[in-house]
Amino acid sequence: MDVRPIGIFDSGIGGLTVLRTLEEALPQERFLYFGDTAHMPYGPRSLAEVREFSLGIVRALIGKGSKLIVIACNTASAAALASLRDSFPRYPFVGMEPAVKPAVEHTRTGTVGVIATVATFQSELYASVVERFAKEVDVLHQPCPGLVKQIEAGEFDTPKTEAMLRGWLEPMLERNIDALVLGCTHYPIVRPLIERLVGPDVRVIDPAPAIARQVKRLLDESGLAAPPDAKGAVTYWTSGDPDAFATMMERIGMARAPVRAGSWTAGELTLP
Repeated sequence: MDVRPIGIFDSGIGGLTVLRTLEEALPQERFLYFGDTAHMPYGPRSLAEVREFSLGIVRALIGKGSKLIVIACNTASAAALASLRDSFPRYPFVGMEPAVKPAVEHTRTGTVGVIATVATFQSELYASVVERFAKEVDVLHQPCPGLVKQIEAGEFDTPKTEAMLRGWLEPMLERNIDALVLGCTHYPIVRPLIERLVGPDVRVIDPAPAIARQVKRLLDESGLAAPPDAKGAVTYWTSGDPDAFATMMERIGMARAPVRAGSWTAGELTLP
């Protein structure tokens, strides 16, 4: 049994969709959440730059006593998961992997869609997933530049966001996709709008439940799980505006909670 917290991070509020699922699956665990809003969005940045941010964040979360790290960001997972495991071999990591496998397993038309950031699509991790699981299926890749910014601005169901999504989704619908993978942790926030646009015949797949199962498995196998009677809690930090972050938590249906300000100095992150 291990009462130390689980560290979790994202470029902003998107990882809260993963945190929410983890809290439901593991109510006895404590979590430390960092949203790197000052550097958001990660998607248009170089993989090397995102790697550097991720390294600084993980150092800070481990410094706060984290026993396991969840990279609740597809772009950061694609850019940094392998190098973080090399840099911190004593710590277990769980990263986001586009849920191509379940999409392929359930397709009837033989064509599935993936929406993600440019950086995710450029990564070796994404190429590996497609190579392993989608050899006999057509996988349509659609970058969504600007969507993370729309979501972080609270534009969850506005005409502009709908027009952006329609422009990306309609070409895939014309090619008869019957599954759509949400390849960015921000995208489940606009899932109701996405589902409305693709219709009931397209299965929309969020990888967060699979991430929660993987975290639970690692905790159990490694003897790192908190006692069943422990009391769960979350501590929040952001490198952006703490009040704005807390407001966005409420906007996506989470309870408002205190948010602390983390600060970057010469590539080092401080979490007070």
